[in-house]
Amino acid sequence: MNALVTQRKRSALVTIGRNWVFLFLFLEFSFFAILTRGFMSLNIIQMILFYGTEVFLLATAELFVIITGGIDLSVGYVLGFATVISSKLMVVFASSGLSPLGTIVVSILITLFIGVIPGFVNGVLVAKLRVPPFIATFSMLGVCQGISELLMQGIPAKNLPRLAGAIGNGHFLYIASGEGVSFLQRPDVERGVRVIEIIPNVVVFALIFIIIFAFILKKTRFGQHIYAIGGNIDAAIRAGIDVKKHIIAVYMFSSFFASLAGIIYVMKYITGKADAGAASLLDAIAAVVIGGASMFGGSGTVWRTIVGCLVIATLETGLRMRGTPTFDKYILVGIILIFTVVIERFFPDMKR
Repeated sequence: MNALVTQRKRSALVTIGRNWVFLFLFLEFSFFAILTRGFMSLNIIQMILFYGTEVFLLATAELFVIITGGIDLSVGYVLGFATVISSKLMVVFASSGLSPLGTIVVSILITLFIGVIPGFVNGVLVAKLRVPPFIATFSMLGVCQGISELLMQGIPAKNLPRLAGAIGNGHFLYIASGEGVSFLQRPDVERGVRVIEIIPNVVVFALIFIIIFAFILKKTRFGQHIYAIGGNIDAAIRAGIDVKKHIIAVYMFSSFFASLAGIIYVMKYITGKADAGAASLLDAIAAVVIGGASMFGGSGTVWRTIVGCLVIATLETGLRMRGTPTFDKYILVGIILIFTVVIERFFPDMKR
């Protein structure tokens, strides 16, 4: 009987350990909702998602690499590189007479094509030349930063199409009191008519790609091979998996997501900035670890990583609303990371 009770307690403890991040997010949100007036509102929730979009994408980028047992330190400056490329291209195409929509679409496509090049180089260095991921991606960080600064020449891009800002700061759905529902475009209403804005466009844009790649990671053979490589690379080789090809692809995915984040940055702030993603690197890596991925590789899911992002975004928003200095966030994120590592170190069976 005692053994059965002990087993049940152990099972309950393991369940809590595996899902602690969900409980923590609930308690964190409840804490700020109780102590901060207006925190529990649609506007604040949407603000958390809006300002956290780049971190969501960078964390997804980092997750693919970390599952293989690597790390990508360049994603923050690949984001910055993408902001510079896309903003410059938009200015060039707009001045050439191309329509605003055509300017945005062509600039995005070219930016994504150029943006995967750093990932391809990282992958080749790591997979074929066996350069440690830390060194390879840290070097690429410097390269991307240098090229971005060279292209900017200290002068921010100007005269981007207004449509870019309208899309980046618009919402997917608008509900006007007594006027009905409007998609993508804010309805023209009389003064005094309330319009409720629901789901920022950039969140929808990011979510589409996150869902696609979550499916790839979870449901495809390629995704299973990535987990196998991170779990035991020697066993993966013996199983016939083309490890080098998969690692190169993973680093290209990482740069692809960082480039997407850069494009979203441009659409939101209507400018390019070489160090636009520098401060987001720590948040991205922390979100992956908080979400349950092991830094040794072989584990982690996209949706748990997104929950990790929400933990950080909620913390930052709550502290900002309470007037707490920004650096306090880094202290608290560090404490949460230590707690996460302790769980992994002493309770390895609590991790999925």
